[in-house]
Amino acid sequence: MKTVNDFSFEGKRALIRVDFNVPLNDTFEVTDNTRIEAAKPTIIKVLEDGGSCVLMSHLGRPSSREDRFSLRHLVAEIENIIGVEVMFISDCIGDEALLATQQIQPGEIILLENLRYYKEETKGDKNFAEKLSVHGDIYINDAFGTAHRAHASTAIIADFFPDRKCYGILLASEIENINKVLYQSKKPVTAIVGGAKVSSKIGVILNILDKIDHLIIGGGMAFTFIKAQGGMTGGSLVEEDKMNLALEILESAKNKGVTVHLPVDAIIADAFSGSANTTISSIDSIPDGWMGLDVGPESNDLFTDVIYKSKTILWNGPLGVFEMNPFALGTITLGNAIVESTKNGAFSLVGGGDSVAAVKKFNLTDKVSYVSTGGGAMLEMLEGKTLPGIKAIED
Repeated sequence: MKTVNDFSFEGKRALIRVDFNVPLNDTFEVTDNTRIEAAKPTIIKVLEDGGSCVLMSHLGRPSSREDRFSLRHLVAEIENIIGVEVMFISDCIGDEALLATQQIQPGEIILLENLRYYKEETKGDKNFAEKLSVHGDIYINDAFGTAHRAHASTAIIADFFPDRKCYGILLASEIENINKVLYQSKKPVTAIVGGAKVSSKIGVILNILDKIDHLIIGGGMAFTFIKAQGGMTGGSLVEEDKMNLALEILESAKNKGVTVHLPVDAIIADAFSGSANTTISSIDSIPDGWMGLDVGPESNDLFTDVIYKSKTILWNGPLGVFEMNPFALGTITLGNAIVESTKNGAFSLVGGGDSVAAVKKFNLTDKVSYVSTGGGAMLEMLEGKTLPGIKAIED
């Protein structure tokens, strides 16, 4: 795996694909700078070598050149994190951008404008990739969050740097940590798959069944499994068209010797609201007019026991609607159990937007082994797919 540590950047321009697709508030301030922080080690390595950095990224999904998607809003935050002045260029191709990147000096950083202002970026256009490629001497992909997209700046551009391309520190770290779960795991291995829908996690579940010993299923998706087995789920979220698939997953797990742990009880509410009336119900006898919005105390005890015995833990998806306080305890209890198990030597990988949001909200980020920055990319790697952004560096 070729990384930035295999190159000296002295006197070189590093063209770095970063993932600065970060949330902004109404006054265009960055509300979560995790992805900028994650890119810092690669940028610092290049600058300390005596090189310069040309950064390119997308932000949101602009349909035209809407100002709210301009990367200029990120400049102050990037300068604050990296500690170096950042020169912003209001385009990513063209004469102004080319002149700036040709004149860049060692130790300097340029940030190019939003790549997605050009539809050629998402189309994987080769001419557009070539126009981007002139901005650097060495290409670094450090954008794990977009590595599953065959876009011009993540996959196609690498063709123009046949022997001058590498992974950034973040991307290399993501690959290494996901591979620890997939190929180097210590047993017992437990996967926790939560979130709303079975349909979005089918590929992951089917691919990891060969590699795990325990599968904990929580969140809204659990009710599809419960109803498929004849349980009464009231008004809980159920994918009726995925019930047969749920039964197939349970059968497949059984055949592979994987123990599946479904919730046994639930915190139920008479409305989808933080101020709704709540009570505890057996998971398979939820009355009509009530819906399950978190796992109950018996489920918490059951899941905690499994986590404490695990040596490798993968967590993707919360156990309840943790954004509302009355339905956060299941996710908090699970997070704390993973932290405790990690302290005792287990390897824990957390990934997927809602799980990452949960570990941040409950201040657990630094207490697990690794938190992935890419939801979709991580899921596709766990499904066993080859990601275009990674393949482009390896080829």
